[in-house]
Amino acid sequence: MSSLFATYPSLRSSPELLVRHRPILTTALTAGAALLALAGCGSSASSSAGGTTSSSSSASAGTPVTGGNLTFANPQDAQSLDESTVFDNNSIWIIEQITQPLFTVTANGKGVTPWLATGYSVSKNGLAYTITLRKGVKFSNGTPMTSKDVQFSLEQTMAASQGWGYIDTAIKSVEAPSTDTVVVNLKYKWAPILADLALFANGVVPDNYGGKTAAAFYNAPVGTGPFKFDYWHKGSALKLVKNTNYWQPGKPYLDSVTWTDVPNDNTRQLQVTSGQAQIDQFPAWSTVAQLKANPSVALSLFPSTETTYLAFNEHVKPFQDVNVRQAISYAIDRQALVKAVVFGNGQPANSLFPPQVPFYDANSGGLQYNVASAKAALAKSSEPNGFSTTLTVPSGNSDYATIATIVQSELKPLGITVNIQTLDPNTANGNFQSGKYDMEFSLWTMDIPDPDELATFGLVPTSGSKSFFTFYNNPAVVKAVQAAEVTTDSAARQADYNTAQTQAAKDAFMAFLYYSPYAYVEGSNVHGFNVTPLGNYHMEDVWLSSGSS
Repeated sequence: MSSLFATYPSLRSSPELLVRHRPILTTALTAGAALLALAGCGSSASSSAGGTTSSSSSASAGTPVTGGNLTFANPQDAQSLDESTVFDNNSIWIIEQITQPLFTVTANGKGVTPWLATGYSVSKNGLAYTITLRKGVKFSNGTPMTSKDVQFSLEQTMAASQGWGYIDTAIKSVEAPSTDTVVVNLKYKWAPILADLALFANGVVPDNYGGKTAAAFYNAPVGTGPFKFDYWHKGSALKLVKNTNYWQPGKPYLDSVTWTDVPNDNTRQLQVTSGQAQIDQFPAWSTVAQLKANPSVALSLFPSTETTYLAFNEHVKPFQDVNVRQAISYAIDRQALVKAVVFGNGQPANSLFPPQVPFYDANSGGLQYNVASAKAALAKSSEPNGFSTTLTVPSGNSDYATIATIVQSELKPLGITVNIQTLDPNTANGNFQSGKYDMEFSLWTMDIPDPDELATFGLVPTSGSKSFFTFYNNPAVVKAVQAAEVTTDSAARQADYNTAQTQAAKDAFMAFLYYSPYAYVEGSNVHGFNVTPLGNYHMEDVWLSSGSS
């Protein structure tokens, strides 16, 4: 592997990426084995299934009922419907109801399954994936989907200068030799390719945007998904209606889905308990126990890939000093954060990777709470007597405000004075990306079923995200991450990712704080709603029983 980077000197680079915050904003087969079963050279897979294997956390017994209008009460509005450039979760999860990729993530978040594709084969050299398209698929405007649409869609995402183009860096070219066949040619063997093709940004849109400009098209996008665009009153509500040309027979069950912008936690909860809305996205953690005891609703805590971090800007003194970073990381009682912030509904984080991600290493360390070690590390640092710094918190985020207060208190005994700065969320996010901060919280959820997305974003300084905007740069870690991209051997990938996780934890480039589930409140008449560990959901499977709006 030592010669790998002479062969592949520039494997993946991305444009400037938005860091996802919740609620202000933002996978993988089992530990590699299942992914490799799909991706191995010369292998093939096929599927004629028309639905997912998901199950609902709410009661879903009985025959699905057709009709009804479901409303999500969301903490914020979507930001964009341009799948190739948008990074906030609210937008992504709506886009996925309109456009669809060739493959989709499995219900457990650790694999992919054919979706707009029915199968594929891989050339002997592992550089060409020949993909067979599902027959009879139409766009919501009634136009048949063909290989030309797929080719155009992938090429547009690959070319995105300010978006997800980096995820498709390994793709050399896309061919459309026949109406129902697409060939994806790779520059080099690439372990995450099927997971990359399952990314929402690789969703299929009409060739040449149906004759429109990209900007005009994404004002009212057309796709093959279960729902189609109706209207978007920005800052108020976005509505999708049933796609009557949807390829899954009998689906979707609902007539429409509307996402409303309701930033107040109490208001969202009242809307669901009163029937004004059917799903509350991300209720306040303080209300979880109360909601569990309420028979009129179902409180779901879905396993997730969500991780909360404290980032250190290594371009600002004294955070280039590993001893300072380690001291702060050791000083944080993560179990106390889990109790105070998510009310026990989570677990302390030990790695950049969450446990739901393949190749997660439970033994990577993560510098867990130890006051003696914190004092010892600081004593060895460039600031043995402490220092003053600023922790930026976006306004309106009660979770981050709580964490900030706890961190401020925990660092004070070390002689570290933490000044909490509250900024408008957009300003805080902009400053974070441009390196105008000392310490700041960040959050991540996976978008594809492979760890490469997060590993590259978080640990490779040339990726465009500057190692999660911390400017962290450890050549040994970068080497391990890039080695894992180009081997399809599961054991080798695990070893590489173990190296990356362990060293990154030791370097404390961020303090990994906690992992938490996705909390949703559903009306008792909601059935079939399931959220994958990546945060996405299939609204074609959801139906409303009596009492629906």
